[in-house]
Amino acid sequence: MSRIAIPAVSNATGATAEVYARVRKIAGGSVPNLFATVGHLAPATLNAVLDAEGALASSSLSKQDLETIKLLVSEQTGCDYCVAAHVMLGKMTGLSPETLRQIRAGKATGDAKRDALVHFVLTLQSTRGTIDESEFAAIRTAGYSDTQLAEISLAIAMTIFTNTFNRINDTDVDFPPVK
Repeated sequence: MSRIAIPAVSNATGATAEVYARVRKIAGGSVPNLFATVGHLAPATLNAVLDAEGALASSSLSKQDLETIKLLVSEQTGCDYCVAAHVMLGKMTGLSPETLRQIRAGKATGDAKRDALVHFVLTLQSTRGTIDESEFAAIRTAGYSDTQLAEISLAIAMTIFTNTFNRINDTDVDFPPVK
C-alpha cells in the first residue's frame, strides 16, 4: 500500500482536478497512481512533468528509444512501479518481450543502435564526472545527434524523478506485473 494516502481522484477540486483532467486526456481516461499522488500533493509539479513528457513525445527520439531509456533507468534505480509501466509501454511501441528483458539486464538486444543507447545510458548511470571522449564518440557514431543527446538527458532526468518519488511513496503498482 502506498505510504501517502490521497483522496479519491473523483473528489479532486481546483488545480488538482485540472491536472487530473489533463492526465486523463493523455492516459486514455485514467489517472495512474503515480500521477494521482503527485497531482494531489503538487499539481504544479505534475504539470511540469507532463510538459516535459510532452517535449519528449515530440522529440526526435523514437518511442522505442524513449521506452528503452525509461525502462533501463527504472531497472537500474530499482523502481518496480516504473519497470512495470515501461515494460507495458515498451510492448505498445513494438519492443518484444525478449528485447525488454535484454534491456532490463543491460545486455545486447541484437539492434546495434539500441545497444549503443543501452550502453550509453548505463555508462551515464554508473559513472561520475564527464564521460570519456570514447563514450561520446560511440553514441554519435551509433547515429544519435547532439539534439538527441539533450533529449536522452531529459528522458533520464524525468525517469529519475518518477523513480525517486515512487521509491519514497512505495506507490501501488497499477500496471500489469513484471516477472
